[in-house]
Amino acid sequence: MPDLLAVKASSSMPAGATAAGEFVYSDTLTKTTGIKKAVAERNNFSGAVGSIWLRADGDKSHVLIGLGPSESAGTAEITSGVAAFVRGVSKHRRAGITLAGVDGDPVELAGVVAEAAVLANYSFDDYRTDDEEVPKLSALTVVADGSLPPLRAAIAPAVAVAAEVCFARDLVNTPGGDLTPAKYADMAAERAREAGLVAEIFDEAGVAELELGGVLAVNKGSVHPPRLLKLTHTPEGADDDTPTVALVGKGITFDSGGLSLKTPEGMIGMKMDMGGSAAVIGAMCALPALDVDVKVISFTPMTDNMTGGDAQRPGDIYTAKDGTTVEVLNTDAEGRLILADALSLAVEDEPDAIVDLATLTGACVVALGDKIAGLMSNNDDFRDQVQASAKAAGERMWPLPLPEDYAKQLKSDVADVKNIGTRFGGTLTAGLFLKRFVGDDIPWAHIDIAGPAFASEVVGVSPKGGTGFGVRTLVELLKTWPSEDEDDPVDSDNSGD
Repeated sequence: MPDLLAVKASSSMPAGATAAGEFVYSDTLTKTTGIKKAVAERNNFSGAVGSIWLRADGDKSHVLIGLGPSESAGTAEITSGVAAFVRGVSKHRRAGITLAGVDGDPVELAGVVAEAAVLANYSFDDYRTDDEEVPKLSALTVVADGSLPPLRAAIAPAVAVAAEVCFARDLVNTPGGDLTPAKYADMAAERAREAGLVAEIFDEAGVAELELGGVLAVNKGSVHPPRLLKLTHTPEGADDDTPTVALVGKGITFDSGGLSLKTPEGMIGMKMDMGGSAAVIGAMCALPALDVDVKVISFTPMTDNMTGGDAQRPGDIYTAKDGTTVEVLNTDAEGRLILADALSLAVEDEPDAIVDLATLTGACVVALGDKIAGLMSNNDDFRDQVQASAKAAGERMWPLPLPEDYAKQLKSDVADVKNIGTRFGGTLTAGLFLKRFVGDDIPWAHIDIAGPAFASEVVGVSPKGGTGFGVRTLVELLKTWPSEDEDDPVDSDNSGD
């Protein structure tokens, strides 16, 4: 992973910064800058959200960063402005952004600016062999009045979270032929241990011993043995009363569709089918640096879905971890098979709540587009809690139902359940399939990130390619988890069906 943008705080713009950014509101642009309206218009700058105006002064640039109207400018607008600034001054090595004139708490704003800058400065260059270096900043200074220690204390965790988003992006961007299950598990475990987590890798024999029938079934067509990675974050002073949350992530390192083969066009980009596991691993690795005081365990099964001579066939039946027999009618609906096993493992640990993330269904992209994730849950209160965390993190999700009458689509004539329903409502029947392995006793949320996990264009702080979507939502959810002295975050009797 390349070096990330270095971010620090200062009370003045450093002499070495060759690009200096200043936030401006569209409705007070003339008043605060002294620039005549006609001059701004000639330079096509109105102070709109995400717009910048580079004003050269020799080898240095003074950059105005638009936030839109002052009454509506908030975190999202600042994030957009920082992203535009970072990309606009990418040919500079060192830059600074002053918080002077921006409404809000400078300490909070410093964290927002730092996270946005690191995310927007990201590029994936591991496979470039040309001599031309991708231009990007190496250092950014956040300039603000007041005591520097609080600013630094806000910047450090923001950069830590952004670093793990970038790690998740790197994982998603790595080709499936290189990111085999074994290499993936080893790489993730190494980073997790460095972060302060306990990491356990289960090889093929371990997966078989755990009776993860879905993982083994999907892996039958591959030459690369499967893995299961379990990570554990235990806060200092944890005891039997410490809340526990389980995270589960889909880790299909490449999805050909199996014998239910995808089209050539549909196979492009399928290195991203492990985006759910990457988000879970990234979030887990951020927890120790944030001193999150809830215990968190994660389960990420890893395999590719290929077409080898012994690949599972449509009509094959396997036995899942919890003893359920599953008829596989579409081998391209494989993610739910490995998630079901991981969810069963999570349930066995009796956590207070479970969240899974997966690039699960193309139907979710049809329904919500490629920038919004689908959110399903067996508990309305927990669903709302997850959605609130997503909103605070700046990641868009939309709640979808789990209608029980749709579950009949999954009834099999020859097994307990089949892995697909009709062509309609595929996201919902996928969610209902997963719900079967969780039940109603433990609050659970399923996040389908098939759309926003991988981007076809640069938007805001997200690059083209892997986005790391989900890391910030999970971190926000866990770092704000109510303590044992507060009310329970969810009511386990409140069904979301």
